[in-house]
Amino acid sequence: MQLENYEDFPQTIPLIIEDELFLYPFMIAPIFLSDEQNIKAVENAIEFNKLVIVSVSKTANEKNREKDSFYDIGVIGNIMRKVSLPDGKIKVLFQGLAKGKIIDFNESRPLFAAVEKIENEPFSNEAIKSLVEVVIESVKKLSRLNSKFPVDLIKTLEENDDASRVADLISSVLNLKKDEAFKLFSQTNLEQRLLDIIEVINKEIESYKIQKEITQKVNSKIEKTHKDYFLKEQIKALQKELGVDNQKEEEIKSYKKKLKAKKTFMGKDAYKETKRQIEKLSRMNPDSPDASLLQTYVELVLDIPFGEYSNEKISVSSVEKQLNKDHYSLEKAKERIAEYFAVKQLLEQRKIEDLKSKGTVLCFVGPPGVGKTSLANSISEALKRPLVRIALGGMEDVNELRGHRRTYVGAMPGRLVKGLIDAKKMNPVMVLDEIDKLGTSHRGDPTAVMLEVLDPEQNHEFRDLYLNFPIDLSQVIFVSTANDIRNIPAPLRDRMEFIEISSYTPNEKYHIAKDYLIPQELEKHGLSKNEVSINKATIETIISKYTREAGVRNLRRVFSKLFRKVVKQILSDENVTKVSIGVKDLKTYLDNPIFEIDPADKENFVGISNGLAWTSVGGDILKIEAIKLKGKGDLKVTGSLGDVMKESSSISYSVVKLLIDECSLKIDEKLIPKTFKEQEENTKLDISEIYKRYDIHLHVPAGATPKDGPSAGITMALAIASVLSNRKIKADIAMTGELTLSGKVLPIGGLKEKLIAAFKAKMTKVLIPRKNFERDLYDVPQEVKDALTIKAVDTIDDVLNEALI
Repeated sequence: MQLENYEDFPQTIPLIIEDELFLYPFMIAPIFLSDEQNIKAVENAIEFNKLVIVSVSKTANEKNREKDSFYDIGVIGNIMRKVSLPDGKIKVLFQGLAKGKIIDFNESRPLFAAVEKIENEPFSNEAIKSLVEVVIESVKKLSRLNSKFPVDLIKTLEENDDASRVADLISSVLNLKKDEAFKLFSQTNLEQRLLDIIEVINKEIESYKIQKEITQKVNSKIEKTHKDYFLKEQIKALQKELGVDNQKEEEIKSYKKKLKAKKTFMGKDAYKETKRQIEKLSRMNPDSPDASLLQTYVELVLDIPFGEYSNEKISVSSVEKQLNKDHYSLEKAKERIAEYFAVKQLLEQRKIEDLKSKGTVLCFVGPPGVGKTSLANSISEALKRPLVRIALGGMEDVNELRGHRRTYVGAMPGRLVKGLIDAKKMNPVMVLDEIDKLGTSHRGDPTAVMLEVLDPEQNHEFRDLYLNFPIDLSQVIFVSTANDIRNIPAPLRDRMEFIEISSYTPNEKYHIAKDYLIPQELEKHGLSKNEVSINKATIETIISKYTREAGVRNLRRVFSKLFRKVVKQILSDENVTKVSIGVKDLKTYLDNPIFEIDPADKENFVGISNGLAWTSVGGDILKIEAIKLKGKGDLKVTGSLGDVMKESSSISYSVVKLLIDECSLKIDEKLIPKTFKEQEENTKLDISEIYKRYDIHLHVPAGATPKDGPSAGITMALAIASVLSNRKIKADIAMTGELTLSGKVLPIGGLKEKLIAAFKAKMTKVLIPRKNFERDLYDVPQEVKDALTIKAVDTIDDVLNEALI
C-alpha cells in the first residue's frame, strides 16, 4: 500500500498507541502488541486495506486512552505483515510513511483518529544546507567517541538530500528520553529542529569526553593486572567528583573501638592480625568484593566473646541437685560427674592456676535415648553456663571443625568458633555429640582436630584456619557422647574418661514415665493431671508391649500419640471432662500391641538355643538354630555372620565332635548305622564315619542384620550338640561366652546390657563365664539379679548339663 493512493487527508484511520518505541517516516520496524484495542486496530487496517497511525503514550504501560494520555503527533504507516504469538500477543512489521497530526479521535473499539499529514520540508535555503553539514560533522565526532554508533549512518546522511529525513535518521539513533525524543520529533520548524539536534549531539560529545577523562585518571592509578577493578574505580572517581560521601570512616572507627576494648583479652597474635585486617579494609574500595569478604571477617572476629565468662562458681551440690531433678536412676553416672566437678571446685577454691584447665574429658557412652545429651544439659543448667551442641555424626570434612582458609569462596570459621560466638561466652559447656561416628575422607580426618581440641596441653592455642590466629578453648567444659566405644580411635579414647549409661530396666522406665515423661507430655498437649488418669498396669503394658528399646525415646512418642487421641476425644465430646485409660483401652488408643511374647518361644525345641548379644543400641536375645541334613559332613552357616562368628561356629562344631568322640555326649542312636550297633558294647565306635553322612546347617535369624563377635561360641555349640544328640534345649535359659577348642568358656564384654536383655525377655536362668560372674555382676541392677538365676560355667560340659533336657 502506498501513501500516494491516499492524498485526500485529513481522513480517519485506526490508531495504535505504543508504550515506548518512537517510529519515524521511512522506518521499517517490528512492533509487539498485547493491548486489545491495538490488536483490533491492526486487524481493521488489514481487513479494509487502511493505513494506521502509531502514537506513543506519555507514560510507560499507560492503559488510559484519553486524549491527553498520548502524544498528538505520530507516524502514518502501513502494516506489512502480522504474526500471532502463543502468549496472545501479535507481532507486526510496520512501515513508516509520513508524520501525521491527530486532530481528533473517538473511543470506539478499535480507536480511530482523524489525521492530517505533516509535509516534509525540502531544502529551501542555504541556512538549512549549512545546518545539515554541521549536523553531519557533529555526528562524525560523536561516532569517533562512541564505538557503538552505527558506522554506515554517516554515509547514508551524506547521500540524502532531504533535511527532514536527515533529522529523522539522527533522532532515531540518539540516546533520548521519551519527552526529549518527542520534542525533536514534533518540531515543525526544520531550522529549529536541526539546531536542537546539534545541541543534543554536543551534549553527548561532552559527556563522552568527561567519561574518557575519568577513565584516564583511573587507569593511571591501577595496575594492568587489576582490570576487573575498572568499573568500581570509575564509580569511586565519579563519587569523588560529585562529593558523595559514605559511612566507611564511621565503620572503621567503630571496628577500632571494639578492637581496643578486647585488646587485653584476645591475645597478641589475635590483636595484631585483626588490627592489620582493619587497616587493610580502610584502604579498600567499599564496593570491592574483597572488601565485603574482609568486612565479614572483621565483624566475625569482633563477635568472638574474648574476655567474657560465666562468673558462676562451680558447685558440686548444685550439679548433684540438678542431675537428680532431671534424671531418674543413673546413680553411677551421677556419682562420677559429681566427682569430676568436685575436683574442679577444689582446684578453683585453692586457686591452683596451672592445673585449673587440666582434666579429663567426660564421654557418656550408651544406647540411644538413655539420657546422654540430657546429662550435659543438666550440667549446663547447674553451672549456669550456655550449652553448645556440635553434632559430629557423619562429619567427614576437617574444615567443618577447623574452618576454611579465607582464600576459598564461601569460607567460614569452624563449628567450634561458631559455638563460642553463639554462646557469647568463652567457657560454655560444649557437647560433642556422637563422637564415635566421625568419618574420614579425602577432605581430611576430623578425629585429628578432636585430638587437639580435647588435649589440655594444646587446646589453649587452637588455631582456626579462617581466623588465622590461635584461640583459647581451655575454659570450655567438653562433654562427648557415643554409642559404641569400639568405633572411637585409640588416641582419641585415651583423652576421655568413659561413663557407661546402660539400658533402662522396665521398673526404671515405669518411674521415668510416671515422674517425667507423662507430666511433660501432658503439659505439651495442653492437658492437666486432673483430665487424664493412667494406672500402673497400663504404663507397664505400654512399656512391655508397645516399645522395645534401651532408652525411653520411643516411649515418649507413644505417650505423645496417646495424648493426641485424648485431646481429640475431649474436644469432640463436650461431656467428657476426664479420661481414664486402662489396659483394655490401649487397643482403642494405640492399636494392637507391637511386641507380643510368642508362646512358641517358651517351648523346648531341639537345635534352638538362646544367646545374648550386645549392640550399640543395647542388649538383645540372639536365637541360634541348627539342623542336620544328609550330606558329606560339612558345616554351613548363614545369617550375615562376620569372620569372627564364622570361626566360632567352626570351633563349636569341632568341640562337639570331640565331646562325642570322648563319649561325653551321647549321640542320637538314630544316627548310628546298623553295622555300628552290632559291634560289642565295649568297642569304641568310629564316630567320624557318622559325621560324614550328615551336614550341619547353623543359622542366626534376622539375616539382613550383620553380626559378629566370639561370645556366641557356647550358644552355637549347644545348638549343634542338641541336634546330634536329639535332646531338647530349655527355652527359658540364655547364655553368653566364648568357646575354646579345649572346651573352656572365656569371658566376654557387655554383660550388663546382655543380662538386662535376658531380664526383659523373661528368661529365668542365664549362663555366663565364671570370670564375668566374679568381677562384673556388681554393676548389674539389683532388680535384674533378683529376677534371674545367674550361673557361672567353666567348660562346655557345664553348659550342656545346665541347658539340655
